[in-house]
This record gives sequence, C-alpha cells and structure tokens, in this order.
Amino acid sequence: MTSPLGTEIIHRRELDATARPRLLAVFAHPDDEAFGPGGTLALYSWAGAAVYLVCTTGGEAGVIDPEFLAQYGTERAVRVAELQCAARKLGLAEVELLGYRDSGMEGAPDNQHPHALVQAPLDTLAAQITQTIRRVRPQVVLTFDPIGGYRHPDHIATHRATVQAFHAAGDARISDPAGLPPYQPQKLYYVVFPRALLRLFVKLMPLFGNDPRRFGRNHDLDLTRLVDTSFPVHARIDYRVVGRQRTAAVQCHASQIVNPTLAQSVIGLLSRLLAGGETFMQAVPEPPANVQHDLFAGVAVD
Repeated sequence: MTSPLGTEIIHRRELDATARPRLLAVFAHPDDEAFGPGGTLALYSWAGAAVYLVCTTGGEAGVIDPEFLAQYGTERAVRVAELQCAARKLGLAEVELLGYRDSGMEGAPDNQHPHALVQAPLDTLAAQITQTIRRVRPQVVLTFDPIGGYRHPDHIATHRATVQAFHAAGDARISDPAGLPPYQPQKLYYVVFPRALLRLFVKLMPLFGNDPRRFGRNHDLDLTRLVDTSFPVHARIDYRVVGRQRTAAVQCHASQIVNPTLAQSVIGLLSRLLAGGETFMQAVPEPPANVQHDLFAGVAVD
C-alpha cells in the first residue's frame, strides 16, 4: 500500500541548509507540531537551524465546525491550510505530507478506512521517512514517545516507523528509489510530558466539571490511562524567547482549539510554572547523566 494522495511538499522556505544544524520532526497530524514541541521548533528556526517537518496524515478525523468547512470545503483542506499557517509562524524550512488518512482514536470507525495510516504496512511508512531523512540529512530527528503521547494509533504508528527509518537511513544495504546515498542522523529524541503534572491535571479536572476520561476536542481521550506510564527526561528546552511565535502557531489551528474553560486555564498556568519548557527523552545515543538544554549538544554539523 502506498499513501492514497502521495507525498506532497506543502510548505518550503528558501534557505541554504548545507552548513546549518538540521532537525527533522516527524508527527502524525496537523497541529501536533504546534501543540507539541512548537516552542522548540520555533527556537531552533529562530537560531538559524533548518527545521523540517513530516506530517503523516491530513487530520481528517478531527471534529471541525461548519464555519471552517464552509470556507475550505473538506476536513483535510482545513487542516492543511492551518498547518501551512503554523509552518510560517514557526519558521519551518519545509513541511512534507505523506498522504495517509487520519485513523482517529483507538476503536473508532476511522481505524477501518482503507487509507487510514494504521492500515499502512510499517515497512512502507518507514521507507517514506527513510527517503526524507536521506534527502534532508538531519543531524537530529524528533518524534513521539513509544505510546504516542496519549496512545493515539497514528502517533504510535508514526513513532515506530520513524525509529525504523532512523536506523535504516544509514544502512548502505537498503537501496533508495531516488538513488540517495545512506545518511545516519546522530540523535533521536522523543517528545515526553511530565507525568507529575498530568497526575495533578487529572485530580483537578473534576473540581471544574471536567471528566478526565473524556478529554479533548473530540472527548475521546482518557487521561487516566496515561498517568502511570512515564519516560525519562534527558533534555529540557526553554523556548520563552520565542513564546509569541509558538502561540501564533497554536492559534493557526483554530478549528482544533476548544474555548478555554477555567480548568484549562489553571492547567495551562501550572504547565508554564512547573514544566520549565518542553521536555524530551534521548533514545539514540545513550543519554547523558545530566539533563541537557540543547538537542544539538555534542552533534557534529556537516
């Protein structure tokens, strides 16, 4: 199976990336880049790195109000336009869509759609990401943690394919359809969320009339399933200097923003006070003993 719409570059910023630090982020849906490590992506773009994004699906399963559909016509068109907006705010060098359909949450009817990402063979998806790694030659690759942050099937599939691609890209035994030479990135990171903060979130939500078992825009996220799974933090990035850019990128995804409740405001404040920025687990190479504050620490820039 190949992606139904094919690979598509939807945003490109002209720059000479040959002598720059290069970071490739691989996520599943339009908005993962902004709602997730948007501050980190903006920070490295602002500092002069070439930051690339691969988005594996078009986000078609997200709930979208009629006003947005009236303007753009289809769910995918809405989400892609919002992603292009966010890419500009974050200063990304390029955004590549792999052309799969959003699978929805675990057990949703969208899982069974023939073009859903979860229906794609892992090797096929990994091969597409491998080709992108060989083309853009990032020193650092960034993706979801092994449970996809909140157990979204598309997040987990994207994580698995990216890990496979990270190792395959440098393997000379694996040929490339475009004749690209092998290239081995130096570091692989996973986006992780402090579980202590999440546990506090889950405890506070009922006090403000929110059910932690039915969280999110689609009310299909059970936060109680996540509190007992934690990952180590090996890097923490302080993005406050580009906080406005991150906020602007989040606002680009207007169709996916729920009107804030008091509970969400409280948790947002706690997140800013306690998280200290965006946090990452270093998967490759062996992580350092101390928390790092630069994803490119120890990286040789070619």
